[in-house]
Amino acid sequence: MTAPPKPTTAEELRGAGLRVTAARVALLETVRAGGHLGVEAIAGGVRERVGHISLQAVYEALHALTAAGLVRRIEPAGSPALFEGRVGDNHHHLVCRSCGAVRDVDCAAGHPVCMDPVDDGGYLVDEADVTFWGLCPRCRPQG
Repeated sequence: MTAPPKPTTAEELRGAGLRVTAARVALLETVRAGGHLGVEAIAGGVRERVGHISLQAVYEALHALTAAGLVRRIEPAGSPALFEGRVGDNHHHLVCRSCGAVRDVDCAAGHPVCMDPVDDGGYLVDEADVTFWGLCPRCRPQG
């Protein structure tokens, strides 16, 4: 038995109730290919694919894609917002204090303990955002 075909980017946009434009397709594909990208890097990737796009249009598209759950926005302390295409799971991030590199890290297998705060204050917790800080292999002292 074969798996159903993966939807195209345009089909994903339509499925999320968004209008399909060349810029939105290019933006979503840029984010998914790039890891954790800032707005300038995303705009550059979109321009390589479709030509001119204003930063305002990139911000507006990122807002729409984030609201639709197709893109995730992360904001490591002291850094500008970054965007990634990995959504729908409860993964976390490792951030280098020196160079700012960001890497995904999966949540612990099984029931994620980060979803059970000591005192939930009556909240119904559905997501946890954990950031681990340290030095990446390139920046940490050797030896």
